[in-house]
Amino acid sequence: MNSSTWFQLESSWRKKRFESLSRSLERRTPSYASITKESTFDSAFQSLFCFLTAKRKTMGPAKNVRAISQEAFEGLVRENVDDLGMDPEEALQDAIETLTLQGVDLSGIVKCIPGVSSIKDDPVVQSLDRLKEITSKLKDQDYEPSTAAFSGEVLDDITKHLDKLGDLCSTPGSGNASIAVRNGGVELVCSICSKIRAGCERSLVSALNAMASLLHDVQTTETFRKIGGPKMMMDIIADNNRNMNILNSSFSVVAAAATGNEVVKAAFMDLKIDELLIQIMKAESRGSIGSLYDAIRVLLTPDDFRVVASEVYGYARRFSEIGIAVALVDALREGLSSPSLVSASIALKAVAVNDEICRLIADNGGIDAVLSCIDDSGEQNNKIVAKAFCSLLSKLAGSDANKTAIVQNRGMDKLMKLSSRFSDDPSVLQEIMSIIWVLSLRSPDNAASAIEAGAGDFVIQAMEKFPTAYQMQRQACFMIRNLVVRNPENRRILLKIGIERLIRKAKDSHESCKDAATDALRDLGLDNYNS
Repeated sequence: MNSSTWFQLESSWRKKRFESLSRSLERRTPSYASITKESTFDSAFQSLFCFLTAKRKTMGPAKNVRAISQEAFEGLVRENVDDLGMDPEEALQDAIETLTLQGVDLSGIVKCIPGVSSIKDDPVVQSLDRLKEITSKLKDQDYEPSTAAFSGEVLDDITKHLDKLGDLCSTPGSGNASIAVRNGGVELVCSICSKIRAGCERSLVSALNAMASLLHDVQTTETFRKIGGPKMMMDIIADNNRNMNILNSSFSVVAAAATGNEVVKAAFMDLKIDELLIQIMKAESRGSIGSLYDAIRVLLTPDDFRVVASEVYGYARRFSEIGIAVALVDALREGLSSPSLVSASIALKAVAVNDEICRLIADNGGIDAVLSCIDDSGEQNNKIVAKAFCSLLSKLAGSDANKTAIVQNRGMDKLMKLSSRFSDDPSVLQEIMSIIWVLSLRSPDNAASAIEAGAGDFVIQAMEKFPTAYQMQRQACFMIRNLVVRNPENRRILLKIGIERLIRKAKDSHESCKDAATDALRDLGLDNYNS
């Protein structure tokens, strides 16, 4: 309702509505009460409306997020209709806007209008209610709380509703997972998972997929931990360690549960998930369990910002000691035919946390496997594989011993070949520059090998072709610096082919390049590097 409409209302009706609105706003936001002190009713009414409108447009959510129950939300909508005379849709929108401005977390709230719609109309709630009804009937019939309780038609019915729940909660941006969680979804699905007997693959996979779709933040993963989720998952994986479908869904749950939660990571490690992982990885034909590699990556990622110091470095060492690093190298040998190749490479990068592990990977054929995949990615024009394996090679090149191995295995030539294959993609070229930067660090011989392989022409062409790709331009400056800092001959070569002009252009064009460009100009031996 706009302001002109408001001020056309009859005075008596306006006064009644103003008083009701003022009382409502004073309850919700006490600071609005001061508006009623205006000298005249009309000015007070107009000030109230304008102030409320301005607040809605300019206020951000409060820093301290507050919660509200479904019942309280519906009560506020009902109050807007009954006390303020709003239309149902307007009442709903007003409640949403008012609560959002006050910093109230509305995730998981079903946005229904009392008397028009109900929380029971929501498809997520309907699926949960049906699952609760089925499991409740089994309990009322004095079934033992064992896996045998779910069988036959009952199991088919449960599977159908689990599939629907999983589909709804997997829809990006829908908010359905939050609705399910608020209505007991994590506890319910966990209970169902624990009661599906071995051999019921279809139903267990549905339950696990639904569980993975529910675990999306710290609140849900903490609920999962508190009700014994990690132990349940370890039991399911151990009992079904030869079933690919169940394993794939199980490790999806592990990855979802451990994301952003250091305590859940610790729980899985305390249950010795590393021993279970290596057991499964050593079995035959396990290359297609992509979620297993995702679980390794998540368990070794320090992504819980509530803790000061993560324990994942120690976990990576445990993984390496038990043989997971070597097993991941074996997975890379499957090459581009493996659908899980990129996931395996990212997992291996997560394990390679120190010089000892990087050398272990190289000693077991890791460098050869990575260079082979880099070659194949160029041949098959697979940008995703190219970027993933360049990133992995850059990590492995952090070991001085591995630098030599990479160069001796014609690594520089392979990188230059890859750069020609992806000459139109600055994101791939940036990854190649990163490897050369690492390989040339503290190694004038490797820097010379890079120039001999064509790194000078490569960086000139890339910087000329993609002047607006600021991340690539910055990485180019880093690479140039390492190529020349201990190699006077490389300085002469690069200056002769015009590198100074391109570095200065990057410095002038991109704020993020200024420091890197200045350092590169200085190490090129230029007196006016700071200008």
